[in-house]
Amino acid sequence: MVKGRKSERDEFWPLRAISFTVHSGEIFGVIGANGAGKSTLLKVIAGIIPPSAGSVVVRGRIAPLIELGAGFDPYLTGRENIFLYGSLLGFSQKELERRFTGIVEFAELEEFIDVPLMNYSSGMSARLGFAIATDAEPDLLLIDELFSVGDAAFKKKCEARMETFKAKGATILLVSHDLKLIQDTCHRALCLHHGQAIAVGPTDKVVAEYNKRSAPSSPG
Repeated sequence: MVKGRKSERDEFWPLRAISFTVHSGEIFGVIGANGAGKSTLLKVIAGIIPPSAGSVVVRGRIAPLIELGAGFDPYLTGRENIFLYGSLLGFSQKELERRFTGIVEFAELEEFIDVPLMNYSSGMSARLGFAIATDAEPDLLLIDELFSVGDAAFKKKCEARMETFKAKGATILLVSHDLKLIQDTCHRALCLHHGQAIAVGPTDKVVAEYNKRSAPSSPG
């Protein structure tokens, strides 16, 4: 649980009473309306925000892709940011030099790798972030709305890499408003509503609950 404060009298809980388990080799979806607590949940799991109550147990190395551009310096080039972000993920300089070409090729940024990141489009930044994080082959990959930017071809490429990760036993938590993506890639999902879990289980059932909550009320 995570607690904030609106005023002296009114407490605000971005997340409350949430309990779920995600297994190795699973792509697990997280859905909900804007402000439901999805990004906050990933930040708690990543250790960026400590829970006010309860606990989070994560086994293995985490690679978070939670905010577009997080871990990057906009004044540095793509090349320099690979070494910056890679070091945050635990890579040594030597490891990054060995992985560099593969990262750049996957991100499809060969012509722009020595351009400052401030001149990248949001899609280019997302491609670079995904390429670095997934090259790290983490045990747990946290993805927040990454596929809302960029083109369809690269999205398919990312989906294929996620499936490869899954086959190797890695775990992926995927936050997205794209319900088709969630249904196509996730066997199970969690739906958040005002910071609380209203459904956890098979993706189709969770999406159905989300759609029911999102449907406009009939006039009484």
